[in-house]
Amino acid sequence: MSHTAEWKVRLYLFGDDHTTKARLELDTGTNRLTGHGTARCAPRDNEVPEIGDELAVARAMEDLALQMKRAAYGDMQAAGAPPCRSLSEPHTGWLDTAM
Repeated sequence: MSHTAEWKVRLYLFGDDHTTKARLELDTGTNRLTGHGTARCAPRDNEVPEIGDELAVARAMEDLALQMKRAAYGDMQAAGAPPCRSLSEPHTGWLDTAM
């Protein structure tokens, strides 16, 4: 079965007083999720905005990825799959290609 979809992603960065915040919004057409990430520069460190941006965005992506896993595992259970033990382990019947 062939499947094509377009998901829309928007990324917002906000920086102020040695702190960078990122908000990553995902719209799948049927679901909306928002990931958040924050990076803080230590007072003794040189402020390099690019580093704060990178860390805040990476953390927002991690937050969003965890939410997506929860949603997928919930959908799998609703479709009759057994519950998984944890979000860090592959779900029965589905391969985790990162391993």
